[in-house]
Amino acid sequence: MKAIRRAGYFHTHGHADPCKSSSTPYMILFGVVQILFSQIPDFDQIWWLSIVAAVMSFTCSSIGLSLGIAQTISNGRFMGSLTGISIGAGVTSTQKIWHTLQAFGDIAFAYSFCNILIEIQDTIKAPPPSESKVMQKATRLGVATRTIFYMLCGCMGYAALGDNAPDNLLTGFGFFEPFWLIDIANIAIVMHLVGDYQVF
Repeated sequence: MKAIRRAGYFHTHGHADPCKSSSTPYMILFGVVQILFSQIPDFDQIWWLSIVAAVMSFTCSSIGLSLGIAQTISNGRFMGSLTGISIGAGVTSTQKIWHTLQAFGDIAFAYSFCNILIEIQDTIKAPPPSESKVMQKATRLGVATRTIFYMLCGCMGYAALGDNAPDNLLTGFGFFEPFWLIDIANIAIVMHLVGDYQVF
């Protein structure tokens, strides 16, 4: 939500002007929305919630990937290198190692659903052909698709911005324009997280 506000601010005041604002009101608002949604009976049983979350995730990832591809084409070349960020100009080898480990943490965070997946698979008990076999196939397909898509997003973001790529292309403002497209992606993230927290 803060990223949406910042995108509008950067659009009206320019990219050089720092947009300083507190995250606290947005966290409180998010918490209030979660409390209100938690009062809905059987909210976790709403069948369309998973579809909305998947569409929102696909929307924000597609926008990030598209912006990366467009910027790479605009640059006329890949901005990054195969070895990652260059050591020297303001970056020590220790910082490079730290950033690499942070990237692994980001990847692990992207697969946080695995904790609950084990519990779900454990509760499914059915005669052959069991639901667990079907779920395992669906999980493999979902994880493979997600991995390919997220790797494309990360690689194209790095190819587009090189060493200046932020941790998060949409909220870290690797891209500023078109600001309305960035807003759509960030709104999709908010919608995805609101429902996601309720189910998780």
